[in-house]
Amino acid sequence: MPVLANYVSCVCTGNVCRSPMAEKLLGHALAKENGPVSSLQVVSTGISAIDGNSASANSIQALKKVGLDLCNHRSRKITRDLVDASIVLFCMTDMHRDLLNRMFGDLDVPILLFREKLPSVRHQIPDPYGQSLNAYENCRDDLVEAIPSIVSYLRNLVETLPENQ
Repeated sequence: MPVLANYVSCVCTGNVCRSPMAEKLLGHALAKENGPVSSLQVVSTGISAIDGNSASANSIQALKKVGLDLCNHRSRKITRDLVDASIVLFCMTDMHRDLLNRMFGDLDVPILLFREKLPSVRHQIPDPYGQSLNAYENCRDDLVEAIPSIVSYLRNLVETLPENQ
């Protein structure tokens, strides 16, 4: 992957369930925006991912039900280059955030939970891997609920980037 500025990276464990769904959902929302925020590139990655795996069948099905195609997704393990090219990392759990800090040390990039900007007390998104389609749909819905708060956060973040000042 070429190193470019302005990645928004969604991070989970294996990059076959939560983060690919987050990538598609957030990318879809940003494509509808105006201004600099619409030029952000949303990507997904996994802390323990094996490069090249397809998205899980239930992730594909859960997004198909809302009109998004995840069939061409291929997993990728997080790298230092991707972290350095990201303006923010959105994790699914506190464990992901802790592991990123251990793997890469002190980072200048914000590391947030995907649901962190919501007023709810439930900010973590449990892993649906190996569970029923219903669990994947619940995961998808948890992601969708967070999208407006993330888009708002990204609008503000983009305004502070040097190239937009």
